[in-house]
Amino acid sequence: MLSIDPASHPSRQIYKLMTGIIVPRPIALVSTVDAAGAPNLAPFSFFSGVGSVPPTLLFCPSLHAKDVDPALRKDTLANVEATGEFVVNVVDESIASAANITAAEVAPEVDEFALAGLTPIASDLVRAPRVAESPAQMECKLQQVIYTTRQPGGGVIVLGEIVRFHVRENLINDFRVDPDGLDAVGRMAGNTWVRTRDRLDLTRPK
Repeated sequence: MLSIDPASHPSRQIYKLMTGIIVPRPIALVSTVDAAGAPNLAPFSFFSGVGSVPPTLLFCPSLHAKDVDPALRKDTLANVEATGEFVVNVVDESIASAANITAAEVAPEVDEFALAGLTPIASDLVRAPRVAESPAQMECKLQQVIYTTRQPGGGVIVLGEIVRFHVRENLINDFRVDPDGLDAVGRMAGNTWVRTRDRLDLTRPK
């Protein structure tokens, strides 16, 4: 077995290693607005739930060289820090290509909803719009932003409390979500995405 010391390799190589090993990763299609109300939409595959009391999730933007300067920071992180709000939209296969389009490096004034052909709809409790085509959306209020380092290649943990869930009515029964209907997709390494239709049921031992 090959042993790798991360301290001996460039961060880009370690990133490739992590995204190849930590798989599959669910995708958070995060919608935000800036202080003036202009919308932004971007996907993040370092994303997970944290706990249910209160319901909490996290997603993790990576710091690029320009992001170290707060004035040049990526739109999503800058918007979350400015407004304290965001929405996580689940990505199913029908909008996977559109979600991928929102990953493009574009100027802050570009509306990624329009760029990707997705429909913004109003949220209940936050200013950021939801993605109408998403099968489930979670409105979040920012709890905390944690920087693992302020250097390029560092990670940022954005913790948010879920203040409203939205789930298509035909996908939920007694708070159980139908995985077939949700049809969520995830990320592997590089350009490879993965479906969640081939599943395995195992009963947890008591």
